[in-house]
Amino acid sequence: QAFFCLLFCIPWGSSCPPSCQCTERAGAKAVLCSSQHLEEIPKDIPSDVVFLKLDANSITRIPSNAFRHLSHLEEIDLSRNAIEKIDGAAFKGVAAGLRTLDLSSNRIRSIPKEALLALNAKLRLANNPWHCECALQEVLWEARLDPDSVQDITCHTAPREEYVGKPLLQVLDAGVNFCSVRQRTMDVAMFITMFGWFAMVIVYVICYVRHNREDACKHGAYLKSLPSTQA
Repeated sequence: QAFFCLLFCIPWGSSCPPSCQCTERAGAKAVLCSSQHLEEIPKDIPSDVVFLKLDANSITRIPSNAFRHLSHLEEIDLSRNAIEKIDGAAFKGVAAGLRTLDLSSNRIRSIPKEALLALNAKLRLANNPWHCECALQEVLWEARLDPDSVQDITCHTAPREEYVGKPLLQVLDAGVNFCSVRQRTMDVAMFITMFGWFAMVIVYVICYVRHNREDACKHGAYLKSLPSTQA
């Protein structure tokens, strides 16, 4: 009896993570973990999942290779969490097949561009406290953003106060280029470094010449002090 209970009572296939519900949508497996007070991404998500909902939890970070074993994954909903950090290899292994990634309504200020630019998925990045910088500008230019939410990508902080509170797209449309600002900063730093090295060389040459001149004067005085002789 125990054998038949194990045979028929335990569902076939991969187990479902605790606090989550595993179901099927249009013949594809979906794992629903919405509003379950999760603080991290579950480790035991079935490998054949296609739709993954982790919204409305307390997840603070997406580590490297968080979804690498989920090769069939097409949609991830991570909206309305407390995400602050996303590692550069967070979506490694699922970049090719992922169609939708929702990161809206989190606490994301910046994100490594390599984490998103490899994705073909449609991205939702609205309602985060973004720091407007070159990396975010490159994501906006090169990634596939959801057109319905792109206007809600707002500068929470920025290099200049006048950009704060404005949609990033509006700032860029006004002709602002955060990448060129960074390039100018790097150019100035390079110029200062080169000037410093040049100044050190000049000081060394002056000290070297002065030292040789003093030696020459001492040597001349020594020669003059010697008794004169006639051939």
